[in-house]
Amino acid sequence: MVNDQKQYVEMWEESDQGEQTEENQQYFEDPQCTADSPQVLTFPDITSAAFKIKTGIIRTPCVKSHLSAITGMDIYLKKDFLQFTGSFKERGACYALMMLSEEQRKYGVISASLGNHALALSYHGHRLGVHVTVVMPIIAPIMKIQCCKQHGAEVIVKGNDMKEAKAHAMNLAQKKGFTYINGYDHPHIISGQGTLGLEIVEQVEDIDAVVVPVGGGGLIAGVALAVKSLHPNIKVIGVESERCSSFSQALEAGKPVPITIQSTLADGLAVPMVGYNAFVTAAPLIDKMVLVKEEWLAIAILRLVELEKCVVEGAGAAGLAAILAGQLNELKGKKVVIPLCGGNIDTTILGRCLERGLAVDGRLVKFSVTVSDRPGGIADLCKLVNKTGVSIKDIIHERAWIASDVFSVQVTVVCETMDKEHANKLRQVLNKNYTRVVFGDTINPIVNDF
Repeated sequence: MVNDQKQYVEMWEESDQGEQTEENQQYFEDPQCTADSPQVLTFPDITSAAFKIKTGIIRTPCVKSHLSAITGMDIYLKKDFLQFTGSFKERGACYALMMLSEEQRKYGVISASLGNHALALSYHGHRLGVHVTVVMPIIAPIMKIQCCKQHGAEVIVKGNDMKEAKAHAMNLAQKKGFTYINGYDHPHIISGQGTLGLEIVEQVEDIDAVVVPVGGGGLIAGVALAVKSLHPNIKVIGVESERCSSFSQALEAGKPVPITIQSTLADGLAVPMVGYNAFVTAAPLIDKMVLVKEEWLAIAILRLVELEKCVVEGAGAAGLAAILAGQLNELKGKKVVIPLCGGNIDTTILGRCLERGLAVDGRLVKFSVTVSDRPGGIADLCKLVNKTGVSIKDIIHERAWIASDVFSVQVTVVCETMDKEHANKLRQVLNKNYTRVVFGDTINPIVNDF
C-alpha cells in the first residue's frame, strides 16, 4: 500500500502535474500544503495523533442503524456529530494545536473556514490557551460565526467565497506571524481525522465497506489510511455532491484541479480544490467515488431525523444519501459503516431540507386545480381531498389572472400524504372530478392556462 502511494507521487511529479500556475500559487501559499512537494501521510502519523488527542475529544459511538432493514445492508453509523462542536473537525484541530511549537503558540494560529473547522479551532484553541483567528466568508452561517466568537476566537468575516477568505487569511498570517492551519490538507489535520478510522475498526468487526463524505479530502485520506493499513480488504468509498465534485475531477486529471462549485445542501463539502497532501494520500486507497443528487441529500437528512433521531447536516448525510439513491447496491447484504461527520445545520436550512425530503418522498404534494367560483366550489374541493385522508397544509386561490372564464377560480393546494401510493390516489381522485389539474413544481400560481 505504501509502495502504491509512493508510485502515485512519482507518477505525478514525473508528468509535471505537480506544477502550479501563477493563479494557484497565489491561492496556495501554505508551505505545509504545496503542489510541488505533497506529503504522503503514514499509519504512524495517525497512531501518534490518536495517543495525543485521546483526552481532548469524544470517542463517539458507532451503532447499528434502524436503516439496515430498509436498505438491505448491515449499516453502522459513526456518530461523530456528537463531538462538542458538532463535527469530526475537532480531531484534526486538536492535534494540530497540540503539535505547535512554543514560538507558534506565542503568536497564535489562523485559518479560513465556512464553519466546522473554525468552530473546532476556536474551541480547542480556547481549551489549550492558543489564540485563534478565523476568516469566514460572508456566506458562512451566522450561527457558526457567533459560536466561534463565544469560544473566544477573533472572527473576521471577509470574502465572497472560501478562495477570497483564504487569501485574506494567508496575508494576515504572513504579516502577523500566525501559523496557518489548512482545514483539510495540513498533515496534522489529516492525521487527526484518521483517528476516526481507527475508532471505526475498533468498534465494528468484519467491516466490508466504509462510505465517507468527501470535500477537501482530509477525512477520507485519514480514514482510508487508517482502515486500509489495518484491514486492506475493507472497501473505502467516497461520496460527493454532484454540485461540488472536486475529488472526482482530481482523480480524472491525476492531480488536484480548481473547479467551479454550485450551491448545495452539502455546503461542508463545497471545496473548490482538494488538498495536495490529502489527494496523494487518499487517491491510491479509494476503491470508488460516487456523486449524489441534491434530492437524495434531503431524503437522507429526513431519514436520519425520523428513524435515527439524528440531526445531521447535508455533508454528514452524504454517505447515506448514496446508499438510499441505489448507487451502492453492490453492498447489499454487507456490513457498512457510514460516518455521520457533522451536525451543524442551520435551523432554517433544516426546515427546508425536511420539506424538500418530504416532497421527493411523495409525502408533501402541491397541485393546482381550476374549480367553480360559485358558492361551495372551494368547499367541495376540500371535502373531496378530506375523503382521501390527505391533510391540507396550505391553500391559495386566484381570480384576477386566470385565463379560462370569470366563473372559475384557480386553487393551489399544498398537502401532506402518507406516501407515494397515497399521493397517487389523490391524483386519481382529482383527475376524475376536475378537468384542469396540474401537480408539482410546474405550477405558476399567477398565470397558468390549464
